[in-house]
Amino acid sequence: MKYVISTKRKKILFTLKPLLIAIGLAAASGLAGAAETDKNRLPEIGTAGGSILSLDKEQQIGDALKRQLRGSQPLINDPVLMEYINDLGNQLVKNAIDVSYPFDFFLINNKELNAFAFFGGHVGVHSGLLTTADNESELASVLAHEISHVTQRHLARRLESQSRSQPLTMAGMLSGVLLTLVNPTVGMAALSTSMAAQQQAGINYTRGNEKEADRVGIALLANSNFDPQAAPQFFAKMAEQYRYKSKPPAMLLTHPLPESRISDARLRAQNFAPNPRPPKLSFELAKARIQARYEGNPKDNIKNFHYILEKSRYRLKAATEYGLALSYFEDKQYQQAKTILTRLLKQDKTNLFYVDALSDVYIQLKQFEQGLGMLSELNLLMPNNQVVALNYANVLMEAKKYQQAADILNDFLLVKPDNFIAYDLLTAVYRRYGKTALMHVSRAETLALLGNYQRAIDELQTGYEFADGKPLVQKRIKARVLQFQEQENSLKRL
Repeated sequence: MKYVISTKRKKILFTLKPLLIAIGLAAASGLAGAAETDKNRLPEIGTAGGSILSLDKEQQIGDALKRQLRGSQPLINDPVLMEYINDLGNQLVKNAIDVSYPFDFFLINNKELNAFAFFGGHVGVHSGLLTTADNESELASVLAHEISHVTQRHLARRLESQSRSQPLTMAGMLSGVLLTLVNPTVGMAALSTSMAAQQQAGINYTRGNEKEADRVGIALLANSNFDPQAAPQFFAKMAEQYRYKSKPPAMLLTHPLPESRISDARLRAQNFAPNPRPPKLSFELAKARIQARYEGNPKDNIKNFHYILEKSRYRLKAATEYGLALSYFEDKQYQQAKTILTRLLKQDKTNLFYVDALSDVYIQLKQFEQGLGMLSELNLLMPNNQVVALNYANVLMEAKKYQQAADILNDFLLVKPDNFIAYDLLTAVYRRYGKTALMHVSRAETLALLGNYQRAIDELQTGYEFADGKPLVQKRIKARVLQFQEQENSLKRL
C-alpha cells in the first residue's frame, strides 16, 4: 500500500498555520532590540524549560503540529515504512534517559536532507536522508540526535531564553522556533527580517543545543548497539557533499556543521568501542522501497536495479531484487513483480515488506483469494499489526467483502486510533458498502487528523442526517461533535 498525503492532492485550508507565521514574523522582529541587551548571557544548558511549557502542554502542541503537517507536507503514510522507521527509532528510545512520553517517527517525501524534532516526541525524517545513508547506523545516528533534542527539551529551553528577552504570546514564541525546524528555508527568511544581533543570538543558542544533542546522541547510539563512529562519518559525508554548493541542505540550516563540531563528534565517538555491523536487510529494503516507489520513474528504476544485479553492486541481493519487483509493479508489469516477490516471500515467510508488495500485486491481478489466504494466516499470527491489518482490509474491500474489511479496520483502530490510512480506507469501504452515515463519520476522522475540525464537524452533521432512525449512531455522532469542538477550543487556549 502506498499513501502520500500531499497538498497537491488534498486542497485543505488551515487557519492555525498562517496565524502562527504572521505572529512569528512580528515576534522575530520584536526580539531584535531586546536580544542586543542580552547578547552576553550564556545559554543555560542544564535548565529543564519547565517554567514555559508543561509536559502535557508539549504533547498538546505536538499533536496539533502533527495534524498540521499531515495537511501541509507530503507525509509518506506507507505502513511498511512507518513500521520500519518507528521500529528503528524505538530501539533507540528504549535506551534513552528522561523519556517522558511515547515517540512518533514519520517520513516526509522529500529528497532534500533534513530531519527535525518537535514537542511531544515527534521526529520527522526526509526520505532523502534514508537513501543517502550507507548503513542503518548512519540513519540511527540522525534519529539519536533528534531524540536527544526532545529528551533534553531544547525547544522549551529556547522559548525560555526568548521569554527572558521580551514577553511574548505563546503562539509568537512557538512559531519563531518551529518555522525554522519544519521548513528551514521559510524559517530563515523570517529570521532575516530581524537584526543581525538577533540572528547571532539564536545561532549561538542553537549551537549549544547541537553540542549537547551530539554528546547525548552518540552515547545513545553506542548504548543501543549501533556503531558510534557512524555519527561523525555521516556528519563528514554531509559536510563534504555540500562544501562547495551555494545552497546547503535544509538540515545544515538548522544543524550547522562547522569543522569543530565534526572534530568534537569524532572525539566523542572514540570514547566508545567501534561496532561495525553487517548490512541490515530491513534498512536495505526500506531504501529500495523509497527508490522504487517515491523516486525516479519506473522504467529508469528497472534499468538501474537490473544493472546493480548484473554487476553485483548490491549490499544484499534480496533488497535489490525487491526494488526491481516494486519497479515492475510501478510499470504495471504485475506478473514479473509477482514472480520475484513470490520467490522472496518463500525464503522469508513473515517479511512484511514482501507481504505488502505482494498484496498489491494480487489486487491488480484480481487474485483476491490468494491474497486473502496469505493475509488471514498472518493476521492470526500478528493481530492488529498495521501492515497486515491494512493490507488485509484493502484486499477484502477489493474482493467486495465489505463487512469483514470494516470489522478488521474498526478492531485495528481500537489499538491505533490516530492511524490516518485506516480511517481513509474505512471511508472507502463504507462508501462502496453504501453505509452513507458511517462513511461521513469516518471521513470526519480523517479531516480531524489533518487539523481541519470545522470540516470534520460538517461531515459529522451530514452523517447525522443520514443516520435518521438510528438513535445510537446519532448519539455517537453528537458526542464526537462535542469532542471536536473541545479539541478546537483547547488549541485556541494554547
